[in-house]
Amino acid sequence: MSKKFDHLPYRECVGIVLVNPDGLVWVGKRISKWTGDTSEHQWQMPQGGIDKGETPAQAAFRELEEETGTSSAEILAESSDWLTYDLPEDALGIALKGKYRGQKQKWFVMRFLGNDDDIDISERSGHKAEFSRWRWAPLDRVVDEVVPFKRNVYRKLAEEFVSLVR
Repeated sequence: MSKKFDHLPYRECVGIVLVNPDGLVWVGKRISKWTGDTSEHQWQMPQGGIDKGETPAQAAFRELEEETGTSSAEILAESSDWLTYDLPEDALGIALKGKYRGQKQKWFVMRFLGNDDDIDISERSGHKAEFSRWRWAPLDRVVDEVVPFKRNVYRKLAEEFVSLVR
């Protein structure tokens, strides 16, 4: 990382591994906010910042609703640690409003209790759409489909939660 950005903190946020009854996880194709990686590696699970006064679990349910349009889920597990990633050089000072070097994430595995018709990734209630498409996929495959700078986090999730997503 460029020393110019070493002073920047990590943004605290949450991530959600939403698991359907078949053991597949929800992934969305991200609408790019910066001109970084425009390859096929645009798929990711829901994630987002923790608002002031929110617990990580509260933030996880809010982010799930904002990004997928549903809150039909229950928490099965929480990651044992906070996981971090650094933004790539070309995104520093741009992505995350230029205020952060990367993200520090608490992840939750949630069992999806609804049906596919409950998913709505369109813009609604003043919340901009963050995904152009979505689908269910095996967690180990998602590791290869996320942007490269997030892959270590996704690998750790796949290892820690393998028994919950089968």
